[in-house]
Amino acid sequence: MEASSTDRIVQELTDAIVAHRLQPGARLVEQTLATHFGVSRTLVRQALFLLSQKRLVTLEPARGAFVASPSVAEARQVFAVRRMLELELTRAFVRAATPERIQALREHVAREQAAVAREDVANRTELLGDFHVRMAELIGNPVLAEVLRDLLARCAIATLMYQSTTAAHDSSAEHAELVECFAAGDVTRAVRLMRAHLDHVESGLNLEHPVPTFDIAKALAQPRAARPTARRLA
Repeated sequence: MEASSTDRIVQELTDAIVAHRLQPGARLVEQTLATHFGVSRTLVRQALFLLSQKRLVTLEPARGAFVASPSVAEARQVFAVRRMLELELTRAFVRAATPERIQALREHVAREQAAVAREDVANRTELLGDFHVRMAELIGNPVLAEVLRDLLARCAIATLMYQSTTAAHDSSAEHAELVECFAAGDVTRAVRLMRAHLDHVESGLNLEHPVPTFDIAKALAQPRAARPTARRLA
């Protein structure tokens, strides 16, 4: 019972991070979470520890738990690892593709596109990430699916912090193109498209832009000369 309760807390907090319902730097108060989930603070503490191991949560002595705020270097490293894993996953998927697996991905892309069309930010974010996890699941590699799920959760935090424009429509269109390439059995082109897709996702993040902070003193310490000039939005 305790294990299942802890797992539920971990999963729901992970989902909230992936769907961008929890902001980077947000404080996770043990008592508030215990009341919400109807469990003891001990179980909440266990869940937060597990999330800290996945680097989705930061535990700070005498301060508590916070949603992680990845650095620019970490954001770049996460994408580098994704490329290593997902290019090989692409090769494996094309070689193992069946009509049933292709259809499953087409149905997934259709759900993505529906969420994008209705501007359902939470669901579209989750579905766009799950496309990659679904590939691993469909070829029967639950270990890779789990690793990708953790990486994508970390990507979701980086996206929330650094994304400069909304590219959900483009990402879903690229997923659709990938599926048709998988169906054609073209390994070389599929790998090239996946690399370009991941490049596009990363390039949509403005990693040079300063990240807003929850620290009032830090926010007000910026020298006047360094403050950006106002720009009119067209």
